[in-house]
Amino acid sequence: MTDTTRHTTVEHTTVKALAWELAADLHLPPEFDETRAYPALVSVHPIGSCKEQTSGSVYARALAAEGFVVLAYDASFQGASGGTPRAVEDPYFRVQDIGYAIDHLVTLPYVDADRIGAIGVCGGGGYAVNAAMTDRRIKAVGSVTGVNFGRLMHEGFSGYDPLATLDAVAAQRTAEARGAEPRVDPYLPPSPEAAEEQGLTELDLTEAVDYYRTARGRAPGGRTEALFSRQATAVGWDAFHRAEVLLTRPLCIVVGDKPGAFGAYRDGLELYRRAASTAKELVVAEGFSHYDLYDRPEPARIALTHLIPFYKKHL
Repeated sequence: MTDTTRHTTVEHTTVKALAWELAADLHLPPEFDETRAYPALVSVHPIGSCKEQTSGSVYARALAAEGFVVLAYDASFQGASGGTPRAVEDPYFRVQDIGYAIDHLVTLPYVDADRIGAIGVCGGGGYAVNAAMTDRRIKAVGSVTGVNFGRLMHEGFSGYDPLATLDAVAAQRTAEARGAEPRVDPYLPPSPEAAEEQGLTELDLTEAVDYYRTARGRAPGGRTEALFSRQATAVGWDAFHRAEVLLTRPLCIVVGDKPGAFGAYRDGLELYRRAASTAKELVVAEGFSHYDLYDRPEPARIALTHLIPFYKKHL
């Protein structure tokens, strides 16, 4: 397990994206020396999250303490990053953001462009894996409780009726083009008390509320909501498409064995089976759930105990 008490520093920066900039934090190793060439990682946040939450505060910080330069950023249309309309969760833009982050890293004189990897949490894990299939600058990829957001949108998030959802999205987008108010849907109730009043008992949903709606993980940029009229592409997307052929980079998958509605355990096992990678590892944190792996000390320790040597070996 990494010693996160070692002094790392964070530099705020921006990354040029399509026609706007991404707000980003560079997590730098202890005793950082800009004349050296460091291995680097792009850290990708979950759906509805931001760089100040688990992707930055837990995983980027811990990996920087072990000698990596880690870039954690807010996705396009989200957090402190640019792009309009706001609150868009579009897998194609999310994967492109990873490429823009790498574009930034390769311009830094202290980053070794031949030793760049990616890590993602929750939906960010699915995005990182997808990016690694086509951006060969990514030399190793890690997924922490990774979720295939396209599969989730095709199933549970569309009420298992993707065609009806696509019809509703189309109607809403037309209405907004004609001047209607945007429809922004919250992913979660506003508080644990509200979740209890609504009778929510499902594991992932209740633990998501505990993370995002309390002081444990709440951050201004983590809006946990999405513009409904821009969700069509997610319904038709698949994070693991052609993994059997294109996903050849070293791969480390971390999941908890307490499955929930978001399906990270299921997705992790599917990805491990399908990936063409010859160097691949499946880590199951026994007794822990999806949101435990966001920030709870023991499951995060389990994840990092495997991720740190994985990246040190392959980067």
